[in-house]
Amino acid sequence: MNGTRFIVAGSFVDGSAANVRKNVFLTVKKGIITAIDPAVHLPRNDRDAIEDFSHCTILPPLVDCSVHLLRSPSVDGREQRSTENAGPAEKLAMLERHIRYCHAHGVLGVVDSDEIASLLDLYQKRKGEGSNIDIRIPGHLFSGNQDCGPGASGDGDFLRIGYSSNIEDEEGLGPRLEQENLYRLLQNRDLKKTVVVANGSRQVEEALEADCDAIEQGYGMGEANLREMAKKGVLWIPSVLRAKNALDGAGSCGDVSCRFSQRYVAPGKPVPGAETFWKKMLADQLSQMRLARRFGVTTAVGTGAGSMGILHGESMVEEMKLFIKAGYSLEETIRCASQTGAEFFGMKELGTLTVGRKATFLVARGTVKQLPRKLSYLEGIYVAGRPSIAYRKHP
Repeated sequence: MNGTRFIVAGSFVDGSAANVRKNVFLTVKKGIITAIDPAVHLPRNDRDAIEDFSHCTILPPLVDCSVHLLRSPSVDGREQRSTENAGPAEKLAMLERHIRYCHAHGVLGVVDSDEIASLLDLYQKRKGEGSNIDIRIPGHLFSGNQDCGPGASGDGDFLRIGYSSNIEDEEGLGPRLEQENLYRLLQNRDLKKTVVVANGSRQVEEALEADCDAIEQGYGMGEANLREMAKKGVLWIPSVLRAKNALDGAGSCGDVSCRFSQRYVAPGKPVPGAETFWKKMLADQLSQMRLARRFGVTTAVGTGAGSMGILHGESMVEEMKLFIKAGYSLEETIRCASQTGAEFFGMKELGTLTVGRKATFLVARGTVKQLPRKLSYLEGIYVAGRPSIAYRKHP
């Protein structure tokens, strides 16, 4: 039928937060979705052109808005130190491995938090267009009060500023830049979107006053800042799995991180009060997410993959579960995990599944009630209407 194919879905989630549609089919021509119709209208005259996923759910590819592709999520500190000191060949192998893990779990868009431009160039030359992962990288990273003048944003896709330490770091929540330098950076951002890592009411307030485009983490920022974010249309990447992971590690007699399917325990001494602290941090962040949903704050999923115990790709399922725990519907959660990040970071080939868009989607076996768990065991990944050459259901 002139290259036209018909893809049947038992359940269909388009990524816009619209209700799940049951028993539909996608008409795909030259890799583009040209129609979405009820399955009862499926043409019957060319069975070879029909791919039947009536036992599955079709949904958009995922976007992780906070990853570290060149960091090992190992709970063994020696492993982490060895990767930091690895040579170019070893780092390239790690980059390829982590990209492969992301792809295997349907994460076709990632936003890296480190300076990996040179290594990424080498990877893309080796892989060509076969990786099927859209990667966004920051320009120059800022960890102090230097290099904050004009042109400091570098050549990356966006600007990422660490105005606070990561929530699980021991350095505390104080600002890493002086306020005047934060303002100077944002005034000279060269039209780039700016993501500010900020925790605590004052730090987030100052980032918002400086007109940042997104807040990452935002622990303890409070209701007033959430209302201001809703008013200004500032994106929030709550990274709530960081607190959940830290709680898992605090609630034992050693350093524990959750691999989701198993628990790994490494030798260590418990920190007095850590379990109580992280239990409160997790509860407070979930509470803030409930408020954000009520206020209409635009929210995206970012896992912090590559941090200790947070695996690339697999962690998306756990972060999405926490969104649902905070009161987001499944449809809203999938939007936060796909369309929101794709739109903010300019991933034009990813996002909602609508007529006129590329037929790039995930196929999860079972019903929507089994999501997001079933995203860890995908039935298939389609890119431009065809099965991904990089995905193997049984590798």
